[in-house]
Amino acid sequence: MSETKVSQATLKISRTIKAPAERVYNAFLDPDQLAKWLPPGGYTAKVYKMDAKVGGTYRMSFTSIDKKDHSVFGGKYLELTPHSKIKYTDSFETDVPALKGEMVTTITFRPVKGGTEVNVVQAGIPKIIPLEMAELGWGSSFNNLAALVEMPELTEAQRKASEAVGKRIEAAGKAK
Repeated sequence: MSETKVSQATLKISRTIKAPAERVYNAFLDPDQLAKWLPPGGYTAKVYKMDAKVGGTYRMSFTSIDKKDHSVFGGKYLELTPHSKIKYTDSFETDVPALKGEMVTTITFRPVKGGTEVNVVQAGIPKIIPLEMAELGWGSSFNNLAALVEMPELTEAQRKASEAVGKRIEAAGKAK
């Protein structure tokens, strides 16, 4: 029996997120956070398993809002450098030959003025998935990530009000 060679592509994409590298990095490795931001527009995600350590595995799915598309995928963590780099494998659980194969995704986090530059290199994308669609998907995911981890800019009045609320909560905690 011969094995079909799947054509592959590589996507390189980056975005600056207005949040510290630690916060952004953690959003990739916390299953609840990942399920909120990773699915592109029109999809939801479910994380079935996540053992975020080198050699650990994960398994999750994306489902379209109309329930017409459902993809299960997973892989293994190859490298985890806190707040700096994540590298993992990824493959679809499918019988479709054109989707078979393993992708390797490398994400680097670089502190820059005003936030963190997030660089994604996803190698081994099956050619059946147009590179433009992969880019659109990651772009949508980056928008979701920014909405999750970026803190809003506060006016001076909002900052003072926030500090006052914090002091009241602290005082209430001491009073108990």
